[in-house]
Amino acid sequence: MISQPKKFYAGLGLMAGFIVVLILIFAPILKGQNSLDYLDSMYNSISKGSAYYIPGLREDSQQMSDVSVDVTLSLASARQAEQTALLLEKSGVTAAVSESKIAVKGSLGKILGACLDDADLLYLNKGKAIADKYGYDEKRVLFNWWNAFKSLDQELKDQEQFQAAKIVTQIKKKGVETAYNYYKIEPQKITDRIGLILLSLVFYVVYTMWYGFAIMYMFEGWGMKLEH
Repeated sequence: MISQPKKFYAGLGLMAGFIVVLILIFAPILKGQNSLDYLDSMYNSISKGSAYYIPGLREDSQQMSDVSVDVTLSLASARQAEQTALLLEKSGVTAAVSESKIAVKGSLGKILGACLDDADLLYLNKGKAIADKYGYDEKRVLFNWWNAFKSLDQELKDQEQFQAAKIVTQIKKKGVETAYNYYKIEPQKITDRIGLILLSLVFYVVYTMWYGFAIMYMFEGWGMKLEH
């Protein structure tokens, strides 16, 4: 039994409008994307614009220019070891493959520099240059660097080269992972999209309240109330 028809139908109207807007949100009306996908792409672009750590990582890696390493890296498979050895050899160190392991000797600075060069290219969406350089998929190249640095980090810690291990880990996380995750996303500055950002945040608050008031009016119109 509806005790307050005016309030009930006001809530029902709000709910109907809420559903119409919800349908529009999931409709592909923004350059072939729905609103959620469009905003997700926009926020990814903005976050990429503020996640370019490679220049700072290059400065850190220069501390390792005179450091030599003699380590054995453990990879997931013989194929991955062969692919990774190619990266290391092109950096200017020796890399001898034995099944899924690579015996590496040479300058740590050269290894770090080569990795950052590839991460920089991928971050700038120049993947073809990496694929042409090594002869296989550019994202696989960065994936192999990541796994090589994971093993290298442990080897350096075992040898108590903790400062070197720290820099390797930073490059793996801030250089390789960032470039891999943001590949093919075009960076934007937040100031370029500030209007749309503010609009989306205000809409989120208003839309949430819209649903809440619709439910509240409908329940109150039925005669249901919260009591202490």
